[in-house]
Amino acid sequence: MSSLADKLKSLGVKIGSELPASRPPAPDRHTIDSVVAGTFLPTPRGEAFVTEQVFDKDYLHGNISPYSEFPLSLISQWANDSRISSLPISKFAFLDTETSGVSGGTGTYAFLVGAARFVDDKFVLQQFFLRDPSEEPAMLEALINFLAPCEGLVTFNGKSFDAPLLVTRYSLHRIPAPFKGYAHLDLLPLARRLWRDRLPSRALKYLEEHVLGFTRASEEVPGYEIPWLYFDYLRTGDARPLGGVFYHNAMDVVAMAALLGHVSELLADPYNGRVEHGLDFIALGKLFEDLGHWDEAARLFERGLMLELTEADFGVAVKRLSILQKKRGDMDQAIRLWEDAAAKGHIYAHIELAKYYEHKLRDVAKSIQWAKSARAEVEKADLPAYIRKHWLGEIDHRLERLERKAGL
Repeated sequence: MSSLADKLKSLGVKIGSELPASRPPAPDRHTIDSVVAGTFLPTPRGEAFVTEQVFDKDYLHGNISPYSEFPLSLISQWANDSRISSLPISKFAFLDTETSGVSGGTGTYAFLVGAARFVDDKFVLQQFFLRDPSEEPAMLEALINFLAPCEGLVTFNGKSFDAPLLVTRYSLHRIPAPFKGYAHLDLLPLARRLWRDRLPSRALKYLEEHVLGFTRASEEVPGYEIPWLYFDYLRTGDARPLGGVFYHNAMDVVAMAALLGHVSELLADPYNGRVEHGLDFIALGKLFEDLGHWDEAARLFERGLMLELTEADFGVAVKRLSILQKKRGDMDQAIRLWEDAAAKGHIYAHIELAKYYEHKLRDVAKSIQWAKSARAEVEKADLPAYIRKHWLGEIDHRLERLERKAGL
């Protein structure tokens, strides 16, 4: 892909040492400070343009407040980073970038960086804007000052994109990246764990609408348009279209805080009404099971099964719960679940009962009965050929062994 420098040159914009001396803007030009309220912050590398917004405690992002107790112990365990639970939320910076492209190489600039942290019960958001590529060192220095009190980073896909991109930009200017060594919580993988079975998208804006209950204002601009709006600004000097970019970036940062608060409290107490969908309880059950909290996982699976699920989702949930009960040693509950699932035609349940009667009760005849009923379910089910082949192969192998045991 062509670099930003190549794109700017094609638009007639000079860069680097070719940049002309600053000139006063033409009378009809709309500079960035006439579009968004901000200040010119002095740094050791020159001036940087910075805006600030403050969100008080009564602010709601949809149905959710960004303010929370932020119980992060389970999220810390999921992320496998003990520092996440040991740091107060005031030590975390919420960060998002708007860039000149998605390649992430040395030709990609972060022309707008939104960073926010909790300061004295207020959520303070600052946005650092690159008025011209030559001002990048100043912008990066200004960001260092804002991040200085922090020891943790919260992003959305930031481990793969935002953080490495900024590290590259700092490295190119021989400036130490301020967040190296920070605890880093990326919310995108966690969102995928919690909502991939129920929601068709886990994009942050989609989660805002369908989890947080927030709809963005008309000034929102689509993410794919943002690089070209910046190129147009560099070419024309007209900053008016960038108002929507600042809004987009600000909402992304605030949404991350609201989402983290919501998820952290949801994990701390899933039964207080925050979780309404059966599939969400099932997803939580899977997460708790993977973390080794088996008793809580079983309770979550059971709650999910009490709510409306499709037949396919119900079968998956019953299977997961019944296998979990077996791991916990609660065989009575596991058998009851298998029998219920078998009555509804779920093949795995017939096989689990065949295993149970063969290995636990040493009742070969009963095990053969369940294996044969499993085969009958496969034969009448409308299954893809490869799935049918898989089940029949497993069942026939089991029946051959059982019939040898029985002397048949």
